[in-house]
Amino acid sequence: MFRLAAHLAGQRLTAPAAVACAVLGSAALVTGTGVLAESGLRSHLPAGRLAGADVVVAASQEYHPSGDLPIALPERRGIPARLTAELSGLPGVTAAAGDIGFPAAVLNGRGAVVAGSSDPATAGHGWSSARLLAAAHLAGRAPAGSGEVAVDSAVAVAAGVRVGDRVQVVAGGRPAAGYRVSAVVDAPDAGILFDDPTAVRLSGRDSGPRAGTVDLVGLRTAPGARDRVAAEVRTKLKGSGLVAVTGAARGDLVSPGAGASRSLLMLLAGSLAGVVLLITGFVTASALTVSVDGQRRDLALMRAIGATPRQIRRFAAAQATVVAGVALAPGVAAGYLLADRFRRLLADLGVIPSELPLAVSPLPALATVLLTVLCVQLAARGAAWRTSRRPAVEAVAESRSEPRTPSKARTRAGLLLVVAATGLSVAPLFARTVAGATATSLAGVLGAIGLALAGPALMRAIGTAASRRTVAGSSAPAWLAMSNVRAYALRNAGIVSSLAMAVVFVLTYTFTQTTVLAATAQDTRTGTLAQQRLTAPGLGGLPDGVLSAVRDSPGVRAAAPVGTTTVVWPYRQFGDTDTESDPAMILTPGAAGVLDLGVRAGSLARLTGATVAVSSDAAHSRSAEVGHRIGLVLGDGAHVTATVVAVYSRGLGFGSLVLSHDLAAGHTTATLDQSILVRTDGTPAARQALTALVAARPGLALEDARPAAATGLKDAPPEVWINLVTIVVLLAYLLLGIATKLVAATAQRRVEMAALRLGGTTPRQVRAMMRREAAVTAATALAAALLLSAVPLALLGQGFLDRPWPAGPAWLLPALALLVTATAFLTVELPTRRALRTPPAAVIRAQ
Repeated sequence: MFRLAAHLAGQRLTAPAAVACAVLGSAALVTGTGVLAESGLRSHLPAGRLAGADVVVAASQEYHPSGDLPIALPERRGIPARLTAELSGLPGVTAAAGDIGFPAAVLNGRGAVVAGSSDPATAGHGWSSARLLAAAHLAGRAPAGSGEVAVDSAVAVAAGVRVGDRVQVVAGGRPAAGYRVSAVVDAPDAGILFDDPTAVRLSGRDSGPRAGTVDLVGLRTAPGARDRVAAEVRTKLKGSGLVAVTGAARGDLVSPGAGASRSLLMLLAGSLAGVVLLITGFVTASALTVSVDGQRRDLALMRAIGATPRQIRRFAAAQATVVAGVALAPGVAAGYLLADRFRRLLADLGVIPSELPLAVSPLPALATVLLTVLCVQLAARGAAWRTSRRPAVEAVAESRSEPRTPSKARTRAGLLLVVAATGLSVAPLFARTVAGATATSLAGVLGAIGLALAGPALMRAIGTAASRRTVAGSSAPAWLAMSNVRAYALRNAGIVSSLAMAVVFVLTYTFTQTTVLAATAQDTRTGTLAQQRLTAPGLGGLPDGVLSAVRDSPGVRAAAPVGTTTVVWPYRQFGDTDTESDPAMILTPGAAGVLDLGVRAGSLARLTGATVAVSSDAAHSRSAEVGHRIGLVLGDGAHVTATVVAVYSRGLGFGSLVLSHDLAAGHTTATLDQSILVRTDGTPAARQALTALVAARPGLALEDARPAAATGLKDAPPEVWINLVTIVVLLAYLLLGIATKLVAATAQRRVEMAALRLGGTTPRQVRAMMRREAAVTAATALAAALLLSAVPLALLGQGFLDRPWPAGPAWLLPALALLVTATAFLTVELPTRRALRTPPAAVIRAQ
């Protein structure tokens, strides 16, 4: 069976080439998605400053919801400092050190912040943590007392200091103080090292909620004792919520915030998987339909000589598998390259650390092969189903024509899908969230699939109507073209649905992104009362006293600190517990003076103690109205119960959750405020006063608080660029699949063209006929795509922007129309010209 299948595939290379292109692109996209998913599960950051520790003990940085994948926690949770002494006494442990990280930065001679290799929010450490550095080269000695400090070589070079020099350091939110450089440490991410008592004081570990804690404990072990020590530590810590890790897993504990970005790969792969599988399956199935359709005569003759229906379907599946097998290997290899390019894009956009590698294994390739072969088998057997089920005589009779009436069941299924897609598109009216907007994209793709199913009936109706209008006084090519549209409705419907899929996909996905971006900017712009934002990116947070100094500045009417974190919110829905990881703002009661969140119930002035405010969408869907108590898991894993004191409407711009400053205190890695929003009287004098304050305090930065009114893409967040790049890649794949399918379908009409020429039709008339068919195909595809996109996009605009049209580039639709028309004409014109070069008699004899 496989030998016969391979032989016949070699006789008609155009159709198998279309299948091979579809499978190659499908394998690349599915493999790339699989590599991202595996990397989200198994990849790890480099160990960095913990490379010298054989075993690292820290709090678990994951939340494990029941029956779901773990959720990464980005905020550092402390562990008891006494564990350092307890674990140092275990057999096989040669050294133990507790590590703490806190904001610290060095100033150069001009008072500017020196950029180092470490995150300034955690650049400060105690000297004892130097034991955890791998192969550290030390010039100098350990800091002695509170007036000395050691710096890593990157900071020393940037600041232009050597051992013995004096340097200004801003640490723990305190004003800049002078220190003597006692040592320069040449090791990755060594940071700024103080003597241990000073580090404890600067980090706030001598009092308050973090007293008596360290971030982690690192253990050095004797040669060959690492695994035994790790096992003993895990036994000792069982049930405590702490973990002991070795090897590559140490990198995730260097910086929980950076390590949490690994989970973004899993989320990204999950969001891409659905649309990738839908589109690749659609394109592959369409190519196989064209391929099998071109062999209907061969399959009918096989039926005539005794082949059973099962053998016909096995033959079609075997031939498709042979072609797919040729394309799978290069497709899978291209998938690994595609994943690497995508990882670099994510790193350039700042979504993941540039040091995070991909996890490369055969598993994505194996999954791709299994999924592709399954898709190919099902699509090929489905395409050959009708011919295999027909009696032999009828199968031969139908081998040169199509069924007179399209399948009623298929048409009904397609119409039901279109109706379902329309129903799905109303989601933005009820949920003004990113999840609600996603329904628009899915509705467009589902509608396009419905068009593919109902397309034959649609094309036959269009062809019948067009034929009636072109009977009298029309040219021969026009009459032939309209007759072909009506007679070959199934073939034309496949082409129309593919072109419409491309247009619908690009329109709905692109306008969804741009509309959500515009609505988010509108919410943020309307809700931000403050004109200025004060930050200290190089210091790891705003130093103490800045807020009071800002409030005392002339012309300042209100100032409030604003921070962000991540919160896990388990809630009951339909009798089950759902868990969402949401970004959350951290606000004080004074935030109402600088932000207008559109409070509908309650008041932000009550944001004290264990309280939160929630968006109206979250309040409705998660039963969290004012006065309700909700359970949350903060970014460091702490379980808290908070009271809802306000419900606000601008959740798209400000997120679904706001924590009180009191509730978040002690539960973030950076203990300092991240920014201050400032509302002034709008006079130049107020701006000058703030500018002078910033100039007098090293490390501060002043910027406009309100986003620009423009909704262009130049300031779009990284996730928008990721989605747009994904759209471009998938569009390229769709167009490649459509082009090869059109070329194959046109090449299979050689006998039809030859018969027309033998009947007296000139080559010029044949070309004119084919061009008119291409024009009808392109026009029908564009009209269908506009109809399928219009309702979802109108409802999206109404739900997000209070108008029945989306936001986005006006040139997109004309560009798509031009692209689709050019694709339809070129992929028909070129194969037609090539087919007309062969004498018609030779074509007929070859059959």
